[in-house]
Amino acid sequence: MNNFVKSHGLGNDYIVLDIEKINFKLTPKLIKKICHRNYGIGSDGILLLIKSIKADFGLKIFNPDGTEAEKSGNGLRIFSKFLFDYKYTKKKSFSIETKGGVVRSEVKTKNSKVELVKVEMGTAIFEAKKIPVYTKKEVVLKEKLKIKNKVLTFSSVSIGNPHCVIFTNSLSAKTAIELGEIIEKHKIFPSRTNVQFAKILSKKEVMVEIWERGAGYTLASGSSSCGVVAVGFKLGLLGEKVRVIMPGGILNIEIDNDYNIIMQGPVEEICSGQLSFK
Repeated sequence: MNNFVKSHGLGNDYIVLDIEKINFKLTPKLIKKICHRNYGIGSDGILLLIKSIKADFGLKIFNPDGTEAEKSGNGLRIFSKFLFDYKYTKKKSFSIETKGGVVRSEVKTKNSKVELVKVEMGTAIFEAKKIPVYTKKEVVLKEKLKIKNKVLTFSSVSIGNPHCVIFTNSLSAKTAIELGEIIEKHKIFPSRTNVQFAKILSKKEVMVEIWERGAGYTLASGSSSCGVVAVGFKLGLLGEKVRVIMPGGILNIEIDNDYNIIMQGPVEEICSGQLSFK
């Protein structure tokens, strides 16, 4: 009872729990405590296995601030590894229902353990009201936003969760940390937003620094990678197959002319154990 598994995808780490194997309620306060890197196990969020009537498995994703996220690319890869490695399924391809929609996941194994996961992330959405973004325009592409006396050019997209993509020639973690939270909580984003600063290297490669909604600066993000590629493809800056280079490592993203997105990347277990509360 109360067993957990902690894994990471390119340094973006999550704790996985099974709702049928815990005897406590995951309140926002408890989520914050478990995810705290000094007073808890420490992670970028919690993945909770639940039942689903729409897919093979159901998944609730919680940010370290206690809020619920719609979708997480790295989280989905970690969750997929957990399902296969811990014998919830023998299939190497299965569906997962998230708050942001149903996705299909395919695992690739080495020595009977998952080391690489491919996820069909769904279709990128550019309609402003569906992202959502407060604007009179139907889509938000190359719009201006004033932050700290700086005028930024941004574009918005939803990959089941909202993203604000800013292409720049000068990329740094410092900028993502200084401006990320302000942009995340800007009034034009009613559900807040994930923020990406991206530098195009070629049609096939892009470097990205990420501020994740509800989590802060992060080494890598699957859905953020998808968001950057979707916007880059829409603007003609990126091609159909792109390597997304982040501080935590590299993800391979594919996109078609209908904006359907496939993400592929590694995942690794860190540790497992049992939660106890005193």
